[in-house]
Amino acid sequence: MLTKSEKSFSILFIILLALEILTSSIESISGLNYIAKPALLISLIIFFWKHSSHLDKKMKLMIYLALIFSLLGDILLMFVNESANFFIGGLLAFLTAHIFYVLVFLKQRNKTKKPIPFMGLMLLYGLLLFYLLKDSLGDMLLPVILYMLVILSMATTAFLRQGAVVKSSYLIVFVGAILFMISDSILALNKFYQPLPYSNFSIMFTYGFAQLFIVFGLLKQR
Repeated sequence: MLTKSEKSFSILFIILLALEILTSSIESISGLNYIAKPALLISLIIFFWKHSSHLDKKMKLMIYLALIFSLLGDILLMFVNESANFFIGGLLAFLTAHIFYVLVFLKQRNKTKKPIPFMGLMLLYGLLLFYLLKDSLGDMLLPVILYMLVILSMATTAFLRQGAVVKSSYLIVFVGAILFMISDSILALNKFYQPLPYSNFSIMFTYGFAQLFIVFGLLKQR
């Protein structure tokens, strides 16, 4: 399913992801995380740039913007210990990235597909997550609700691509969107519900592969 270039890049990406997790987990080398974390999305942006010449210009621009805002979100979240404003900024950056992904997925949607059962499943998931978080949100209540609606919309619009794009593109993007939703859910639970064991690993593992799968999947649509 993967091309030679995708396999080669996957190895590089996994190495960078491992370095990010290590540098953010080990205090003595934590300073290197300021390089390792941005390198993850920078490498993905460069890979997309090299292999996206076949895509529609408007779609390509929206994917670039989704990746760039994701990179901005990564950078801002590295400084959350300095000020709570960095968390708000990171949240807004990722919210914007999700919106651009939603626009990309909507452009490729299957207009005959009925999303109501899947939307019901996403709503149930969202309500359960909100139930766990609601007592700890405080002033973050409305921003978190908005963010949850957008991330659930991203998963739903990824689902709506089924039948309108080649099967491999649909499956890889859909798995990526679900991984993104899981990553954000773990981050929210860890921050607002209770600290989770190995949260840094689980958040970055699901996030890294979410971005990788979404880009690989979108590149497969010709």
